[in-house]
Amino acid sequence: MTDLSRFPITKKWPAAHPERLQLYSLPTPNGVKVAIALEEIGLAYEPHLVKFDTNDQLTPEFLSLNPNNKIPAIIDPNGPGGQPLPLFESGAILIYLADKTGQLLPKDAAKRYEAIQWLMFQMGGIGPMFGQVGFFHKFAGKDYEDKRPRDRYLAEARRLLSVVDGHLKGKAWIMGDEYGIADIATFPWINNLIGFYGARDLVGYDDFREVDRVLQAFLARPAVQRGLKIPARD
Repeated sequence: MTDLSRFPITKKWPAAHPERLQLYSLPTPNGVKVAIALEEIGLAYEPHLVKFDTNDQLTPEFLSLNPNNKIPAIIDPNGPGGQPLPLFESGAILIYLADKTGQLLPKDAAKRYEAIQWLMFQMGGIGPMFGQVGFFHKFAGKDYEDKRPRDRYLAEARRLLSVVDGHLKGKAWIMGDEYGIADIATFPWINNLIGFYGARDLVGYDDFREVDRVLQAFLARPAVQRGLKIPARD
């Protein structure tokens, strides 16, 4: 039987199935990326809910796995060389899962790097900028009388949506006909921007018809529908 006892995080979130990949997460745009990927590839895993309202991400147990106190994080009991592998950062985890299973990344070397390029585009642009729009539109930032910070991030969000919209013309997915981790990274954030953040009208989302076309195809996938709810909130 797999022994994960050397990982302090398992004291707070015991593994009922230590032979399975352990996922520590919350159903946020970054968190659901990994859940969706796991559902798509069919790899056995055990999800654990990390509650922000009780600051689970700041506990010593969680920080032992991710010192940056962000979700998601994983422990793969069957990592390289058959040894357990702890890993954080959603983009790194997506690449790891794709490499481990031979799924969700193109086999061709040039196409592989193109897919990783779009993954980095999401990590460095869409995630941070959309998150700032959410802060200034839905959360505490909405109370600021000076709207220049909000408008700066709003303009950048529109620019990023325009980049994606232009790229998707004539394509089923970001990489053309092949669905993969670039889509899994990008579309939960777009869905969150117009859904949970309620910024559809603010960003003029209806101008981006190609983005919405592919978002709807993404949301129609059964693995996506399952992954968007994992880990289940109490």
